[in-house]
Amino acid sequence: MEFFEPVLNGFGVVLEPTNLLYCLLGVVIGMLIGVLPGLGPAATIAILLPLTYGIEPVTAIIMLSGIFYGAQYGGTITSVLLRLPGEASSVVTVFDGYALTKQGRAGTALGIAAIGSFVGGTVAIIGLTFLAPLVAGFALDFGPPEYTALALLGILLVATVSNGGRLKSLIAAAIGLLLATVGRDGFTGESRFTLGSLSLADGLDFVPIAMGIFGLGEILYNLEERHNKVQAPAKVANVWPSRKDLKQASGSIGRGSVLGFFLGILPGGGATLSSLAAYAMEKKRAKDPSRFGRGAIEGVAGPETANNAAATSSFIPLLTLGIPANATMAIIFGALLIQGVTPGPQLVQNDPELFWGVVNSMYIGNILLLIMSIPLVGIFVRILRVRPAILAPVTVLITLIGVYTINNSIFDIWLVIFFGIVGYLMKKFGFEPGPLVLAFVLGALLEESLRRSLLLFGGDATQFAGRPITAVLLFVFILVILLPFLQKALRHRGTRDELLTNDHKESV
Repeated sequence: MEFFEPVLNGFGVVLEPTNLLYCLLGVVIGMLIGVLPGLGPAATIAILLPLTYGIEPVTAIIMLSGIFYGAQYGGTITSVLLRLPGEASSVVTVFDGYALTKQGRAGTALGIAAIGSFVGGTVAIIGLTFLAPLVAGFALDFGPPEYTALALLGILLVATVSNGGRLKSLIAAAIGLLLATVGRDGFTGESRFTLGSLSLADGLDFVPIAMGIFGLGEILYNLEERHNKVQAPAKVANVWPSRKDLKQASGSIGRGSVLGFFLGILPGGGATLSSLAAYAMEKKRAKDPSRFGRGAIEGVAGPETANNAAATSSFIPLLTLGIPANATMAIIFGALLIQGVTPGPQLVQNDPELFWGVVNSMYIGNILLLIMSIPLVGIFVRILRVRPAILAPVTVLITLIGVYTINNSIFDIWLVIFFGIVGYLMKKFGFEPGPLVLAFVLGALLEESLRRSLLLFGGDATQFAGRPITAVLLFVFILVILLPFLQKALRHRGTRDELLTNDHKESV
């Protein structure tokens, strides 16, 4: 009964008219952003951060969460109708979704995606409800050494599991850690990398960096990449799938829910990796893998279920450990800090209304997504006809006005422009911006925890291994570093054995 009381109180928080309205608003904005290729939830949440200042913390996070999981379904629409993924997590949906569209079954693909998204999201929310308090209780035993190891592991996983090349992701993460050291040293008060500027004395603010790299940077990159001509979307009919389609997709939806939930918890996992893994799993399990890419309904159901499940479960490490699992979670982490809320093990106990209000809002948000996704397809198709050249200037103006209103600072506008150029160049040369922002967010935690740990250990770093949780996390850290080398050695050995076998056969 003690467990269910705060959960039920959380539903009371969500059902307040203001919170319901912002939940609806977040889901609708998320779907719209998913439909418009290029911008993405991370950029949108970064741009909207200034608007959350005058809102209650729980209301603000409910809206931002709705944008995140709403965008996962929105990206499906362009993948299916235009062969153009609106979201990175919808890339694999293109293969079979567009093939179904060419067969005149676009409605079926969108209907299956909507149902899979709802089931995956709901399964992940149930898992979040029961697992998050357990993780938070376990994390109460964490001290500075444990947080040091966890932050190190989080940064490494994000860098190595990122969509970009491993080396480029590690470079981006290193730059993020360097940016986190700008400003006064928290222990000695010495200025670091401030270039004599008083504006940098308190360090770099998270909001201009996020709004620059994800907002302005994405806009500049997409203006260059996208043509002004917009392809005419296919017509959509018979949106509700047949009983045969539902039966065929049911296994994929079940497997995608479980896979997405667990991959979403891992730092660096998230919706994109989950959708790729789900597609690979469905293709491997299929009796006839050649169907995939030609209109297999499982190729839409599995990935779309997995990416929504992962989007929801990625809130577990954020809310219970204070560790963002991906770039969007890093921005929501920043939003919580701006609102005066510190994510971590104490959040469940100290602010149960916010914790359970946000968790339970996802139940409502998923129902709203299912109700709206199918009837609103026609409106989203019309939105696809709006040229990026019209939307981009408006978005840039909103971004610059938004960042100025935070501190009424022209310096912040220059920072947004600078990091916008940095974000554009990163995308241009194949660097993933996510590791940079995550490393910047975790950099302060890493530095403070590491220095506190060394003070605790009297400067003896070997004592890290003497704490069981820290030792396990550091072991996983070393394993992740060594894994690529082990894989390469095994591949080399396999190739050598194959050559020796072939030589033996030829000699016989």
